[in-house]
Amino acid sequence: MIDTLKIGTLKWYHILDPSDQDLQYLRDNFHFHPLDIEDCKSRNQRPKIDIYDDYYFLILHFPYFDRSNRFLKTKEVKIFWGDDFIISIGTSHWVVKALFNQAKESPETSEIMQVGTSDALLYRILERLMLETLTLIRRIGMEVELINRDLFEKKAQRTIERISVTRKNIILLNTIFKPQLRLFHKFESGEIEGYASNMEEYWGDILDYYQKGWDMTEDYAELIEGLSKTFDSLQTNRINEIIKVLTLVSSILLPLTFITGLYGMNVGLPLQDDPHSFWVVVAAMGSIVAVMVWYFKRKHWM
Repeated sequence: MIDTLKIGTLKWYHILDPSDQDLQYLRDNFHFHPLDIEDCKSRNQRPKIDIYDDYYFLILHFPYFDRSNRFLKTKEVKIFWGDDFIISIGTSHWVVKALFNQAKESPETSEIMQVGTSDALLYRILERLMLETLTLIRRIGMEVELINRDLFEKKAQRTIERISVTRKNIILLNTIFKPQLRLFHKFESGEIEGYASNMEEYWGDILDYYQKGWDMTEDYAELIEGLSKTFDSLQTNRINEIIKVLTLVSSILLPLTFITGLYGMNVGLPLQDDPHSFWVVVAAMGSIVAVMVWYFKRKHWM
């Protein structure tokens, strides 16, 4: 279904889950390249911008949280951009849908209705997508800070899970940002001219948003990597401490086990007929324990 929003002489077409009839309408009325139409049918396209004489075709990727609100996923934003039209097509990011619905339902309060060119409309869409992306990245940053604060707690399983989830989300952000950075540089460099003559600063603003998100993602990636190594070191140290205690206990019990095993044999041994032999053996074992504990403490092993 094709929803249309008129903004003066400008039209914004929003096509959610395009059918064959919708795609045929685009072929007949806009004469888009057949390969671009084919790209609209699939959901696993690489980010790109195709430049033609009378329109541009953009495929961009932006992150969003899944239904569990834990893992980030990628949403494609496909846009046909012409002199007097913008066409957003496919299962676009919710920000695009919200902008369109807000402008259609409340035109008097929507900033979208104040734009005069397709360049300005595209800028508004990209700006909102960038702001939403920065919000998600800051949320990832807050999670990194919480992990840093709770790193020395003894809930190892929970910490491992949080580090793993956060690292997975940061890796996804990297896979989204890295291939698109060069694409957004094309806007500021003038390689993508657009249709308005005063958009250089606006495209530079979009690039600033994107560069900021990329820098934040790299910083959080380094932090989570450092926290992961610190956590591994803490766990290794705790395991070493446990093994150390068990080793000391085993070392103390070893001679005692030998003595009890020796006197448990049915052979003649010293003091076996003495009525006080039990207490003599107990005293000897106690002395051995005391000497070993004193020795371990002197060596600072316990």
